[in-house]
Amino acid sequence: MKYFLGIEIGSGKIHLAVADETYTITEHIRRDVVPGNTAEDLRAQIEEVIDDLQTRYRFSSMCVGFGGPVDWRQGKTIQSYRIEGWKNFDLSDWLEDHLHCPSWVENDANLAALAEAIQGAGKNYATVFYLKLGHGIGGGLIQKGQIYHGARPGESEIGKIRLDRSGTTLESVASVRAIIQRIEEEVAKQPDGPLAQAVAAGQGVSYLIQALANGDSLAEQLLNETADQLAFALSHVVHLFHPDLIVLSGGVPELTEKLSQVIDQKLSAYVMEAFLPLPKIALAQLQDEAVVRGALLVARQNSYL
Repeated sequence: MKYFLGIEIGSGKIHLAVADETYTITEHIRRDVVPGNTAEDLRAQIEEVIDDLQTRYRFSSMCVGFGGPVDWRQGKTIQSYRIEGWKNFDLSDWLEDHLHCPSWVENDANLAALAEAIQGAGKNYATVFYLKLGHGIGGGLIQKGQIYHGARPGESEIGKIRLDRSGTTLESVASVRAIIQRIEEEVAKQPDGPLAQAVAAGQGVSYLIQALANGDSLAEQLLNETADQLAFALSHVVHLFHPDLIVLSGGVPELTEKLSQVIDQKLSAYVMEAFLPLPKIALAQLQDEAVVRGALLVARQNSYL
């Protein structure tokens, strides 16, 4: 029996998954990333888990999804936006030294996009664009079951799209981090409103959902403005690639669902009439398993080349 290893290296977690040649996942291992950890700390955690796994499995190949730009052809990380020590690191060679099997390195959003296109919301569509809403905003384009790759060091970085000539990027106004910052600013102005009360109750970013349920006009305004920015950015994706499906993913599914409904209403205002009807918009189905599932797909596909 062949076994494959998929790894996600994010700024907040490390996730490893093992699958056999029938694509049955036999193990999930998750480790939190402690604030202040360096790349060396993360590699030590990964090495510890790998050493344990190798007492039970002999891997045919593996793939890792990295939270930042990568040179997928060379198997190198270009940089991490949040963790020191990943600049121009030869991750593929490091993994092969420890696992003694072929390895591939991909951007995490590309792998999540692949998994959603093949196993999730996009399984019946030829061209799928995936958008992940988190502390940043990532993207991935899948065409006929293959990741679209541009020149080094990456592609599909929709979060870095400029919304104006002053340098405002999509993720600076529409990421979860940006939404939280905006909420904090507005709560300071209206400390007695429903949104402020929800924040005080300690409900995390889902306090926006609670405030919306309570009919808070400020929460409604924030939702509409965020969705409008996302719709504007996605209109560029439609004009450039015209995918069959746009998949939206986020760490707070309730928020992503509400945003998707408003984006669906607003997108047509930014797309030329000749491109109607618009791509369908769907919610991601694989959530926090998407990256490792995509990694396992790449590992398995490449092992038979």
